[in-house]
Amino acid sequence: MFITFEGLDGAGKTTQIARLRRRLEDLGTRVVMTREPGGTPIGDALRAMLLDPGQTSLSPHTEALLYAASRAQLLAEVIRPALNEGGIVICDRYVDASIAYQGAGLQLGTEAVESVNAFATGGLQPDLTILMDLPVDESRHRVSESLRTTGPDRIEQRDAEYFGRVRKAFREIAQYEPHRVVVIDARKTPEELEQEIWYLVSNRLNIIKGIRG
Repeated sequence: MFITFEGLDGAGKTTQIARLRRRLEDLGTRVVMTREPGGTPIGDALRAMLLDPGQTSLSPHTEALLYAASRAQLLAEVIRPALNEGGIVICDRYVDASIAYQGAGLQLGTEAVESVNAFATGGLQPDLTILMDLPVDESRHRVSESLRTTGPDRIEQRDAEYFGRVRKAFREIAQYEPHRVVVIDARKTPEELEQEIWYLVSNRLNIIKGIRG
């Protein structure tokens, strides 16, 4: 089973991914947890470049291609091997993030970004995507609180209008693909979110087990 988490920064994805992993492992399930960009030595090198505030000359098209390249390497090294071995993969961001951040946020267009990523992924789609939805102002407030000592990365420096387009794109993806993408309100408490996510995942696992017999 392939599970992805999406949403604006500050939504609490990292916390909920760790909690979900713990619940699944408590049941004896093999879980691989990873993130984008990164997750491999090549991907981590690309991540450092993509998030470096000093990379001011990086064009929108180059950004989109580098995210896709990191994704292709992660699939080859981590995701596909784990799925082939029957494990559960939980990934912090995937193709939907590129559609939202580069396609909508940078206004490159959904079709162009989808095309690049179809090539990068071979069309591999998650079984379940959990969209942790958060208003832009709340996201920016949470991020600013967490970055008092480190400062924002290259993406976090962008303005509220940009993140408004990103959030809108995420929500539109959920409307187009309700069978795959489930929206949850990230303003709930961590405990409430954990219970809601576990309900979604455990139900989806039972459905998949039933289909596979």
